[in-house]
Amino acid sequence: MAEVLLFHHAQGLTTGVRDFARALEAAGHVVHLPDLYDGNVFGTLDEGMVYARGVGFDVLLEKGRLEADGLPDALAYVGFSLGVMPAQLLAQTRPGATAAIFLHGCLPVAEFGDAWPDGVPVQIHGMDADEWFVDGGDLEAAEEILLSASDAELFLYPGSDHLFTDNSLPAFDADASALALERVLGLLGRV
Repeated sequence: MAEVLLFHHAQGLTTGVRDFARALEAAGHVVHLPDLYDGNVFGTLDEGMVYARGVGFDVLLEKGRLEADGLPDALAYVGFSLGVMPAQLLAQTRPGATAAIFLHGCLPVAEFGDAWPDGVPVQIHGMDADEWFVDGGDLEAAEEILLSASDAELFLYPGSDHLFTDNSLPAFDADASALALERVLGLLGRV
């Protein structure tokens, strides 16, 4: 059993993100699911990004960092797209990380340090034609992590949808999402 801190994407803490967390809990994991948007949920990714920019990415990153206060050191960090920011920050900088799982996004290692931390396995999931992931630099960042981490996996799924694991959004892809969940549970089962 792993203890997980899971961060939502730019549209907020949707029912699809909650369902993903429930699937992790059903497999026996403890999941902490903070709401960085204070209850705001948006119908489109663009609307969510406008909100995030208005609040400020630094503010959201700090709110995410603070969510780990009072939790055990031994945490697996999971982020959906925008939620990758605090998940990756904590995985790289907070001692005790057991795993990092980045869905729909990835940042360069240099954002939060000089190298990927030793002994922290990482999975990165994205669609092979998702313009946010492929053209936005996330794929390059993921490939960099593959070179620097001793236990890293990059999973590319066929398609162009960004938030394909959120079953409450039109981008949801049931097959890709099921495979991603299986792989996430595989990693969490071994940490």
